[in-house]
Amino acid sequence: MPESNIKNILVTGGAGFIGSNTLIYLFNKYPDYKFVVLDALTYAGDIKSIPEDIRKSPRFEFCYGDIRNVRVVDKLVGESDIIIHFAAESHVSRSIHDDAIFFETDVIGTQRLMSAVLQNLNRIDRFIHMSTSEVYGTALSQFMDESHPLNPQSPYAAAKVGADRLVAAYYATYKVPAVIVRSFNVFGPRQHLEKLFPRFITSVLLNEPLTIHGTGDSKRDFTYVEDTAKAIDVIMHAPREKVIGQVFNIGTGESLSIKDVAHMVLSEMVPGGKKTNPEILYASYAVNVGDRPGQVFRHTADARKIKAALGWEPEISLEDGIHRTVEWYKQNRDWWKHKVWMRHVPIITDEGKVEFH
Repeated sequence: MPESNIKNILVTGGAGFIGSNTLIYLFNKYPDYKFVVLDALTYAGDIKSIPEDIRKSPRFEFCYGDIRNVRVVDKLVGESDIIIHFAAESHVSRSIHDDAIFFETDVIGTQRLMSAVLQNLNRIDRFIHMSTSEVYGTALSQFMDESHPLNPQSPYAAAKVGADRLVAAYYATYKVPAVIVRSFNVFGPRQHLEKLFPRFITSVLLNEPLTIHGTGDSKRDFTYVEDTAKAIDVIMHAPREKVIGQVFNIGTGESLSIKDVAHMVLSEMVPGGKKTNPEILYASYAVNVGDRPGQVFRHTADARKIKAALGWEPEISLEDGIHRTVEWYKQNRDWWKHKVWMRHVPIITDEGKVEFH
């Protein structure tokens, strides 16, 4: 389908973190496109994550619904040119606490979408599936490329593997125009308080202890959400032969420990930051709990494939991203203040101890 004819974009999970940020980026960049968001507005979705000017625009439609609802999905997919599929249950700790909804939404919901795409092959230009680096499990090599074995370590990761491989199977069997995106850890504005950066930031704003899992030595590759949105943009608009049937990592190629993240957030928010105390994580305001069950200890992206194929690479430094994120949470207390109670999830350890992660 010629790019000029691509005008109707369906965004599942568009009231969530990456979904809403991507929607905002694309909406502002492409004034001729119409966007439809399908979102069940679970605890992690918030209609306020979509700015009011977008919600009131004739180019925007919000559909309150579940991706498992066949009738809703069939109708919306049948009216779309591109589907960007973010909708999923996405928190490791919650999947350990209660895993059933993860498989129902992430796997069955994705199957509903793929089935609808299959019925509309003559219309759909591409289906972009947001997977995750969690499907890889703990790194077997210094950098993890798209051929790294899939070895999920949590119910969430297992559900995402199911969805990831289901999309791949629909491409292999039916040649549906699917692209799989495995994003490494993403951070930025509008992220739920259960996640690392907003949990640390709001803890500082509320003058509370930071909660560190175990030693804090686990490492992740963090990408600012606007860079993630730009990656999705280039995948949307690349020649189809470059992306259909492909898997792309999105990451920076650099990893940072949880201790390092705490240091950087405190350096941004507290006068003197870590310079005043090199053992800051073991000071009185740091609370250490055990490592989360199924913890993945190191993730660093090999994102050379998307750079070589599409020219994408991250533009926003970690320091700049942290600054932007801190400022957003400072300025948007009304968005997050009622979510504070959801920052921690109770998990029962092997020893029978209840810890809040």
